[in-house]
Amino acid sequence: MTFAPGTVLRVVARSRLGRAAAALLLVVGALAGWWLSSGNGNRYPGGPPRLATGVQRGVYDKYGSLLREYLDEHQPALKLQLDDSEGSVDNLERVLSGRDAFAIATADAVTDYQGPQKSRLRAIARLYDDYLQLVVPADSPVHRAADLRGLRVSVGQSLSGVNLVTRRLLAAAGLDPDKDIHPAMLGVGDAADQLKAGKLDAFFWSGGLPTSALADLSEQFPIRIVPLGDLAESVHQQEGGGVDAYRAATIPPDAYPKAQNGETAVPTLAVPNLLVTRDDVDPGLVEDLTRAVIDSRDTIGAKVHAAQLVDLRTAVYTAPLPLHEGARRYYTSVKP
Repeated sequence: MTFAPGTVLRVVARSRLGRAAAALLLVVGALAGWWLSSGNGNRYPGGPPRLATGVQRGVYDKYGSLLREYLDEHQPALKLQLDDSEGSVDNLERVLSGRDAFAIATADAVTDYQGPQKSRLRAIARLYDDYLQLVVPADSPVHRAADLRGLRVSVGQSLSGVNLVTRRLLAAAGLDPDKDIHPAMLGVGDAADQLKAGKLDAFFWSGGLPTSALADLSEQFPIRIVPLGDLAESVHQQEGGGVDAYRAATIPPDAYPKAQNGETAVPTLAVPNLLVTRDDVDPGLVEDLTRAVIDSRDTIGAKVHAAQLVDLRTAVYTAPLPLHEGARRYYTSVKP
């Protein structure tokens, strides 16, 4: 076989160019891997995931901020973004609509939710319990929920878990929340400010212990936490869906030591919080986030005491939701 003049040179040149191109691709691939692993990119499909938290100065908000800080330090490729919300019901809608990949929601809100895509909800972990707290000025005549008749009371924002459980509790106390009180739909921070300003007589809050907005309020203004334990069984009986979301609980004396009844445990009721997602969220992403939630317990718990209760043994009890496949992978991998 013979070659035209210059053919050999062109073949050699093409061979050298091919090897150079291959080497360049290897370099680009290595740089891309470094970019992602160093936190300068995001290796998960769909871009940085979003977590719906809750109202400002609430426990969801604080927990989300600290979880993001933990990820920035320990898993920098997982660039979590946070979204404020009204609370549990709003969060479920955000997840199902695709606005957020993850959210925190109470078990009773999940049970009650009636959206058409509810079957797509999945759980990542059971986190900690929310405690229902009725806050009044220290000199208030309110000593039980029934005493709220005719008063100005914040019952939580319309799409919050606070509003859901508060309405049930008021009904258990023999009060119509739309007629027997003057309801205000406020987040915990605004409610605390209005109580201090004399624009509210009381407010309900459902959150982990302690909630910073209440702790801060107790430092500036004399408050008292009203016992609600006598209504726990009646509220429990109102539940539907066959899920026992509520339990009798007590707020320990050291939760709000500056409150007037700071030396006495206050009976109330509690409901678990779940970290939730959708069935189509990337399993690798969910597995990594599950690992971070468990591994960050002590770090976050040092600043959000409720997070100290996040535990590998109880995290898998996520009724009424099944675990996401990514979360299941993580729990299986660390099972003793």
